[in-house]
Amino acid sequence: MASQLKRFAGKIREINQRYAKPRIEMSGAVKFALMALRVYLLVLVALLVYKFVLLVR
Repeated sequence: MASQLKRFAGKIREINQRYAKPRIEMSGAVKFALMALRVYLLVLVALLVYKFVLLVR
């Protein structure tokens, strides 16, 4: 079991290293749009957690 987890973690590290640098050039507008999407996603997750906490109480 532990060896499987180590192998899985190694695969994830390998994939992260492979895609650490993007292969395509991004314009400023694309970078801004991606950052806006990340912020939007974090806000949605925060709202879901907030709603869950309210329902659990």
